[in-house]
Amino acid sequence: MASLDRGGTPFEITLELWRDGDSFGAVGERCGYFLAGLAARVDAARADGSPQAVRWPDPDDRFPDPSPGDPSREPELFAFRYRDRGDVLSTGELRCALRTSSVWVGRQQSAAGRWRVARRAVVEAWGAGGRGVRAVLTSADLARFLADVLAEATHA
Repeated sequence: MASLDRGGTPFEITLELWRDGDSFGAVGERCGYFLAGLAARVDAARADGSPQAVRWPDPDDRFPDPSPGDPSREPELFAFRYRDRGDVLSTGELRCALRTSSVWVGRQQSAAGRWRVARRAVVEAWGAGGRGVRAVLTSADLARFLADVLAEATHA
């Protein structure tokens, strides 16, 4: 059961990580606040007229800008590495990083082409036993994922 803030947004939720019908970790006590904030930032970034729309014409490539001063090439949009402070770090991990890829569109070794640059959210979940899953999401996919997680927490 999630704790809700005054606006009805899940504040404290714990995410159980499942794969092939088996639980392999639990993360994120108090993560609802962060996921709700990210969901709002993803929606704002996807909107026409956003600062991201100028740089990324395809809405699927539009994600929130990384935190100022974040020098990493793959900035994290969120990371939950355990359920509460008393847990061992290997209890579980759920993280989402932003990755940019480039693909040459056109004939090989020809100047008659262009680079297609795309950005995707890579969501990875790992458990104590080393089992994990990975998903590569467009910004629309990430927005749906976040909305589904928050809706499920609200109705749990």
